[in-house]
Amino acid sequence: MDETNQPLLQTGASQAALETVLDSLDALVYVADMQTHELLFLNAYGRARWGQVNNRTCWETLQQGQDGPCSFCNNHQLIDDQGQPAAVQVWEFRNTHNQRWYQCRDQAIRWPDGRLVRLEIATDISDIKRLQAQLRSAQHRAEQLAHEDALTGLANRRALFALGQSAIEQARRLGHPIALIGLDADHFKRVNDQHGHAAGDAVLKALAATLRSVTRASDVCARLGGEEFTVLSPGTDLAGATELAERLRQAIADLRVEYQGEQLLITCSFGVTASEQGAASLEQLLNIADIATYRAKHLGRNRVEVEHIIAVKQTE
Repeated sequence: MDETNQPLLQTGASQAALETVLDSLDALVYVADMQTHELLFLNAYGRARWGQVNNRTCWETLQQGQDGPCSFCNNHQLIDDQGQPAAVQVWEFRNTHNQRWYQCRDQAIRWPDGRLVRLEIATDISDIKRLQAQLRSAQHRAEQLAHEDALTGLANRRALFALGQSAIEQARRLGHPIALIGLDADHFKRVNDQHGHAAGDAVLKALAATLRSVTRASDVCARLGGEEFTVLSPGTDLAGATELAERLRQAIADLRVEYQGEQLLITCSFGVTASEQGAASLEQLLNIADIATYRAKHLGRNRVEVEHIIAVKQTE
């Protein structure tokens, strides 16, 4: 018998020394018969958490609610086509008894009496799993923040351009119109000057909530910065966008923002434009809507102005 087939546990002093080593490990070590699943050895780490062997099987000792061998048992992967020990299997598993995560290192070996047994060394990686989950959550949040306005939760300028480009390309492929509504809060500086920036933030949040409630899920509502917002509306022509802008204007004019016992009022000026078959770029739509918004401001505010697109070349 070569060294790889030497018995795991020797008799006498050698056996006691080996068990001392295995019992000192901060990991589960167990041996089970691959045919009967009878537990033949469980180190101190395992006994402290799952109890004594007591002629039990691995599935009734280490797992919970089992009435037979585990459905996830990988014994068949530990032996080759000739029924001999195969390569070591390393995998991760959440124990059904204590709900902790373990990295398991499994292999088939020959027991002193010649039968094939399963040797598993399982290291608790629950803390690592928790840190990985926290890291994934932090990464997801960072990705959100990169495309989300921190104050209002609307899309930011970066997200608008990413989503807008995709929407315009789709409009070109399908031959559908796409509209853009620009809006700017009227006399917003007065709110900040008279009530403080926290009051201004409350107003901006209320504006964002109104945009969400009036627009469709397919519309892209974004805060470009300060008190400037925009709505990109795929599949909407100029008439439909003008009607939507008017509904937004009225809903905002009806807002009563409660702040420290006061009701803050706000209105917005709107500029509307639309591109047939997605012929204009997002930059062109924004610039043309901005012209209309400026005109709405100049003509008295709290109104909707429309600007047609004339002779705009399609951007490749």
